[in-house]
Amino acid sequence: MRIFSNRAWLSTNWIENVRVTIDDGEITEIERSVSADPTDIRVDTLLPAQANLHSHSFQRAMAGMTEYRAAGRDSFWTWRTLMYKFLDHLTPEQIEAIAALVFMEMQEAGYGSVGEFHYVHHQPGGQFYDNRSELSARILAAALKTGIGLTHLPVLYTYGGVEKAPLAGGQKRFGNSVDEFSLLLEEIELAMSDTPADYQLGIAPHSLRATSPEELGELILRHDNGPIHMHISEQPKEVLEVTHWLGQRPVEWLLAHHDVTPNWCLIHATHMTDAETKALAQSGAVVGLCPITEANLGDGTFNGATFIEAGGTFGIGSDSDIRISVAEELRTLEYSQRMRDLNRNILVTKSGSVGQNLYLSAATGSAQAINRNAGRIEPGFLADLVAIDSTNQYLCALTPEQLFDGFCFTADGSVVTDLWSAGRHMVRDGRHIERNKILADYRNTMRDLTGALNST
Repeated sequence: MRIFSNRAWLSTNWIENVRVTIDDGEITEIERSVSADPTDIRVDTLLPAQANLHSHSFQRAMAGMTEYRAAGRDSFWTWRTLMYKFLDHLTPEQIEAIAALVFMEMQEAGYGSVGEFHYVHHQPGGQFYDNRSELSARILAAALKTGIGLTHLPVLYTYGGVEKAPLAGGQKRFGNSVDEFSLLLEEIELAMSDTPADYQLGIAPHSLRATSPEELGELILRHDNGPIHMHISEQPKEVLEVTHWLGQRPVEWLLAHHDVTPNWCLIHATHMTDAETKALAQSGAVVGLCPITEANLGDGTFNGATFIEAGGTFGIGSDSDIRISVAEELRTLEYSQRMRDLNRNILVTKSGSVGQNLYLSAATGSAQAINRNAGRIEPGFLADLVAIDSTNQYLCALTPEQLFDGFCFTADGSVVTDLWSAGRHMVRDGRHIERNKILADYRNTMRDLTGALNST
């Protein structure tokens, strides 16, 4: 496969008239200043596609259902109660249909791959499925339907809260001991043996509140050869409870007790002191930021400027998937810093294009987080590529040097024309090639699911 682009971002510059050759999912050759061949796939502007480093795909089906204010004060914790009720009704078939819609929407937005932080493992009530990995198999099936690149991140979720509180209600669908989780991973590894070569498996100890120091240590001892993802310091209540239990703040405790390296991704890390922020940056771990969800849940604002000044690595994810948009994640991240600091153009060191720094930093950081050889248009890298149309009304007045800023701060998903996931050309003319079938399955799923919800 060969793609001819009017311009492409290569390493540090825009290069005109570029041909990219792809073989077996990888970029094998890049030619510069060439003419288009009739057999080339032609696009306007070619960028490295983003990796979505954090998704709970089933939550997409809740979008718009939790924006009604109940009496009293709504919070993350009241939202979570509604999420557990929702879990009482989800079937394996519905989880697959919802995930397929989410992965399709990601690709149409410009994501070439996803890290699926998957914690629904069991039947309602907590019983194992006959096939222990039934619901992970549904995630794999959804990824195969859409062609998206996948790093599957099964979640260890042992307790209902700090100090080993028992699981309750909807949490029972998540629960595993370390031994049970290891058996689950073995089954998932077997299921993944027939998937594309770019599909990977990692682990995700959910959080310090849903594990314990003993379980976390045992898990990492057994399974430390891939990406490790973990929620941390998302909410002030969580920070207070963990500090009371373990004697240190969550990030402080984790850095003191574990070798946090570049194969770790810490999700949210919203409530950190400056000292924690700098120490986490120096560890080389990726911070997984999900600004749209963090805003929707009222999590708070990440300490972005301090983290970047300390050389920290970040990437982006869509978490609850209430709104899937590469551009909006990046602009919401920057705007959150501006509103907090009463300043402009914050997330860039010294001087330069904020949009360019946001986009390219997130592309490489997110790829690192899900252990994917992507985030750059270079030979030897996976062909995770996105094409945008610089003649679109959001971008047509801008110079090439302003395109990243235009994409991040003015554009919507309509600027995306094509997307490749490891060379799989899944979005063409702005639409996923399986869109009609995936949408029909999703609508049927939501009809049945909302019927079940409304009858209880």
